[in-house]
Formats: sequence, C-alpha cells, structure tokens
Amino acid sequence: MLKNIKLLVIGFIVCLSSFKPDNSLNRGIINGAWKTQEGTIEQVLLLSDGYFMHTIFDQVNKEFIQSRGGTYQFSGSDLIATVEFNTVDKDQIWQKINYSFIIKKDKLSSDLSGKKAVWNLLDKVQGNLSGTWRMSGRMQDGKITYSQPRARKTLKVLTGSRFQWAAINAETKEFFGTGGGSYTFEKGKYTEKIEFFSRDNSRVGASLSFDGKLVDGNWHHSGLSSTGNPIYEVWTKENQK
Repeated sequence: MLKNIKLLVIGFIVCLSSFKPDNSLNRGIINGAWKTQEGTIEQVLLLSDGYFMHTIFDQVNKEFIQSRGGTYQFSGSDLIATVEFNTVDKDQIWQKINYSFIIKKDKLSSDLSGKKAVWNLLDKVQGNLSGTWRMSGRMQDGKITYSQPRARKTLKVLTGSRFQWAAINAETKEFFGTGGGSYTFEKGKYTEKIEFFSRDNSRVGASLSFDGKLVDGNWHHSGLSSTGNPIYEVWTKENQK
C-alpha cells in the first residue's frame, strides 16, 4: 500500500512538472510577424531565420520613429538578441540583450519593446520568400554582378505577408536606411505596400511592383525602385552565406 502511494505521489509530481512553462515549445512559434499598438503608434516585430527587425512608426501621420535589428537565439526560457543596428542608440550595437516571452494562441507577451506588452500575431513564417535575405548581386550593363559578403550589407526580412529591409554596417555602427510594410507574391509578381520609410516619409502608402522569381535558391526581382530608377537585384538567403 505504501509503495502504491509513493508511486502515485511520484506520478503526480511528474504531471505537475509537465505543466511548467517551457518556451522550447514556442521557439518555432515565435517566428513570424507581430504587432502592438497604442493610438496611432505601431510597433511591428519580424523574426525569421534567426534575424529580427523591430520598428516603431506612425503610419497615419507618415512618421518613422525608430528601428533596430540583429540576430537572435534562445537560452532556457529567454530569447537573446544581438543587436546589429539601432537608429536611436548606437551604443546598443553588439550588445546581447535577454528578453522574456510567453506565447498563448496568437498572443505574444514579452518585454521585447523595452517594457511588458502584448503583441498580436500578424502572420507566420511561410511561403517561398519567407526568410532573411542579403542583397548579393545586381544587373549592370546586361550582366549580373555578384558581391562577396561584407560588413556593409542590405538585409530584407520576410514573413508570410510582411517585409522590412535595412541597409547597415554593424562594424562601423552606420545606418543607411530602412523601410517596410506588407507584401504579396503571386504569379511572378512581387508587390510591396510601404508603411514606413526612414529616408522619405512621403512614400508611405505607395505600392511598388516587381517581376520576381526564385533561381537556384536565389531571389531575383526587377522593376522600378522607389525613386523610379530601373533595378535588377539578386538576393541570397543570409543563413546560406
């Protein structure tokens, strides 16, 4: 009888331990696009392929406020971010910052924004273009010229329906620009709708369409840039460099 009671107690303890928070189960779920908002101030967080971008902006009043980004990994129940760019605090670059997070259904509770906040899921990482891409080549004089990875780089993070690009040099702590919003990719047409743009707020609300295709794992797209100039760019997955 005593032996049976001991077995029941052990079983009960095991059951209780199974209900302890385990963010290892949320590590894949956190990848995607998240949003939190106060009034007209929006915060959008993209996490894909081990890279994140977090931006604060006012789409209604066409105001870019700030942005930062970098790599991320997990330690226990925390997410550890290594910052590669920060438009308001260069001293944060290369710092490792621990953030707590809990995911329940389509809600993310975290201090990723600097204070506790609840983020709503916009989409998950899915589709052929989802991931973190580095610009690796351009068409020049009818020929594609590729460049080797270097400190100055332009990255673009895409989830299922959201995008953000950033041109940075983490080694020199330089920031050259960023923009983002929503996108669609259907029947060879890649279309972006701009919700924020650090270089020119007047572009907010505009849509840009490009011809797009995947060739040997690289993403080719061509069309007209935000300034109206013709472009042909090649992007390579950052985790394949």
